[in-house]
Amino acid sequence: MRKVKWGIIGIGWFGEYHGDALAGLPNAEIYSLCTRTRSRLEEVGEKFGVKRLYTNYEEMLADPELEAVSITTMWDQHTAPTLAALRAGKHVFLEKPMASTVEDCRRIVDAANESDKFFMVGHIVRFNPRYAAAKREIAAGKIGKIVSIYARRNVPVSIGAAVLPKIGPIIGDGVHDTDIMLWYTGAKIVNAYAQSLNVHGHKYPDIGWTMYRFDSGAIGVCENVWCMPDHKGYFPDERMEIIGTEGGIYLQETYPPLAVVNPNGAYTPDPTYWPEIRPGVRGGALAEELNHFLTCILDNTPPTAITPEESMAAVVACLAAEKSAALNRVVGIDEMA
Repeated sequence: MRKVKWGIIGIGWFGEYHGDALAGLPNAEIYSLCTRTRSRLEEVGEKFGVKRLYTNYEEMLADPELEAVSITTMWDQHTAPTLAALRAGKHVFLEKPMASTVEDCRRIVDAANESDKFFMVGHIVRFNPRYAAAKREIAAGKIGKIVSIYARRNVPVSIGAAVLPKIGPIIGDGVHDTDIMLWYTGAKIVNAYAQSLNVHGHKYPDIGWTMYRFDSGAIGVCENVWCMPDHKGYFPDERMEIIGTEGGIYLQETYPPLAVVNPNGAYTPDPTYWPEIRPGVRGGALAEELNHFLTCILDNTPPTAITPEESMAAVVACLAAEKSAALNRVVGIDEMA
């Protein structure tokens, strides 16, 4: 059985989760790892039994046996390793958001389209079975033309405190639902108007609300609050409402079908995005999207789940929303060119 030799660049918690998901895919071999901190590198290398450990991704990419890489660095550090991996002739699975600027997104899209290797950005919500089912219903015309979409994706204040020094909620989580809105409508976003609020004095605001106008006439609203009470017992608080001319679709992820109650209260472990199937192995939507990319490599068929241009469009819209919040005015997408 052929195994694709796979490397991971960036071994934070989500890079490790990539390893957990790849560990459950029979046709994938976690071949090499790269991160800047030697102790962390050795820790994760021992967990996955990987001997090829690097603190320099250029050295890692020079290995001709390496076929594919996950890039799971911080979003503002995506561009250099992505371009290097494509130049080195590797298949690239890049975590969202694609990049932190429009210019860097364009550089990545151009490099991906010029490469003869496969490239995909991990928009994991497209692999959530409920969102995928909604897409099928929309594509079949079951609710008519979409005229309104509302999305909520909120997390507890402790999660926000850990992340807000690095990224804000409009791009950090809003990019998920912005992409889904673009996917569902098949339309382009014309402009964005957003408001934000910094509640706890972090580098980025805790709260972002965004309204989009689409060229189809539809209106979209994204609610992203990263200071939900910790004691609420579940996260994320995730839902979406899609209204069409002939019906509606209502997605509810807030109360998943799994709850644990003990003397300390109740909580709901994630059963959808990256659940731990057994020790050291994760399934769910993360495994599904990695397996999609893996299958494309094995079958020599380009990924169809999302194009580089679609991923870039979601980032550009979110950056327009952040600009809108900063300037307190509507920002046209054409201003972001």
